Amino acid sequence: MATEVKRALEQERQFQTEVCPANIMIDGYSNFIFTSQTGGILSPHTVNRAIERIRTAYNNQETELANQEQREPQLLPHFSAHTLRHTFCARFCEHETNLKVIQEIMGHASITTTMDVYNHVTLEQKIASFKRLGETYKII
Repeated sequence: MATEVKRALEQERQFQTEVCPANIMIDGYSNFIFTSQTGGILSPHTVNRAIERIRTAYNNQETELANQEQREPQLLPHFSAHTLRHTFCARFCEHETNLKVIQEIMGHASITTTMDVYNHVTLEQKIASFKRLGETYKII
């Protein structure tokens, strides 16, 4: 985990325990970082509604600013918490070559999920791979 992310999560956990201490246990897990105002667990629906409110507010503000500046607005498309997870995993696959590491971090029961769903191959990756191959095996 990136140091900055860890620091932000620790700060949020500290805030949550001060504002709304909760001792919830689900499937043996406790000490959740993100909780509701009452100390409960956030459902995916709740998180997605919050994302949508943020997206709508941004798009409204951007549309107003674009109208003032007489340009096309740069609007955010609809996305969900799952979209953020998918994007993280796809970017992670671009930088980590050990798919077992990715599988463990993402919590996939099967390496097939990691390989088939998240491991996208970009044109740049294909070009770089063939370049490395060519450098390894010089053809005269």
